[in-house]
Amino acid sequence: MSVSASNDAFAARQLTRLNAILGADQQLQSLAKLADLPVTRKDELLKTQLDVPPFGGHRPVKLSHIFQSPGPIYEPGLDTDDFWRMGRFLKEIGVTAQDIALNTFSYHFTPAGAMFESAAKAVGAVVVPTGPGNTRQQAEVVQATRATAYVGTPDFLQIILDRGAEDGFDLSSIKFAAVSAGPLFPNQRKAYEDRGILCRQCYGTADVGMIAYETANCTNGMVIDDDVVVEIVSPGTGVHVPYGEIGEVVVTVLNPDYPIVRFAVGDLSAFATDEDPSGEVRPRIVGWRGRADQAAKVKGMFIRPEQVSKLVEECVGVERARVEISKDGGAEQIEVKLECTGDTEQDFAATVQEILKLRSKVTTVKIGALPRDGILVEDRREAP
Repeated sequence: MSVSASNDAFAARQLTRLNAILGADQQLQSLAKLADLPVTRKDELLKTQLDVPPFGGHRPVKLSHIFQSPGPIYEPGLDTDDFWRMGRFLKEIGVTAQDIALNTFSYHFTPAGAMFESAAKAVGAVVVPTGPGNTRQQAEVVQATRATAYVGTPDFLQIILDRGAEDGFDLSSIKFAAVSAGPLFPNQRKAYEDRGILCRQCYGTADVGMIAYETANCTNGMVIDDDVVVEIVSPGTGVHVPYGEIGEVVVTVLNPDYPIVRFAVGDLSAFATDEDPSGEVRPRIVGWRGRADQAAKVKGMFIRPEQVSKLVEECVGVERARVEISKDGGAEQIEVKLECTGDTEQDFAATVQEILKLRSKVTTVKIGALPRDGILVEDRREAP
């Protein structure tokens, strides 16, 4: 089956499940029509939860836990098998019921520890719930239990390995590293694999659970989880960017027990457009490419991605825009770059002033001149 045919079949299955969640009065003809529905952002979720605690008026039937993430935002834990769907990641990298997993994610307030606890349970693995910190004790526990799988941030494993070597502990039992919540650098992955540790990463959030993950054979991007619909939109909007370009990740969770429709997770990514050398045909994203919350405060006023998107909408002939903020001596400067053909800076100056409410330098550039990196507001000022 070709990548295109596989992706079409995948989308068709997701559309059927999405329509079952939306109900008869909101049926969509295609996943592209999701763009007609509003995006929910974390600040809106926070306000809703403050108005009607803890979940904005919706209480899941199978509620078993209530977690708190910074904000504070409250997330439910449901008494269902692998509610966050993280077990698929462990299964894909080879963790089984024969393994013992050292879970170094926090078990307090936030759901990270519980997310991977349920993942291990889904594949039948034994869990050692150590949580973060206590490096020497972590190394001691690995030796005593012969733990075969590490679960945690990419860098903490190296700290444990180094401490184990320093104190004479045998940590050679570790064969798998399931990592998340931080960047996994190529040299880091290679260092682990040089020790015989298969290291793979996944991408998820407390709000929506698993979004995408690497497999044992596929590290060229992350496979999108079967139970979510991922959209990539222009930051601050709900408008899709061209396929393959970097934009803001918006996720719809196809879980009838706790459905989430068009939730902006606040990260940048893009759909992978190349064929994977491993032969993987499932849809993929390229992984984390930065934060989408690019608001910058200038002279007491915020410039937000939504305003930049409005510039494109209001300025006829403009295909793309970018705001760059810099500092020359003590003076803050704003330059608005507009991709267009044939028009001059003067043609757009009034619209830019009206939307940004700040004095700005307007520069027109050729189509294709601006980087396709998902950045709409670039703050070049040095940190104080």
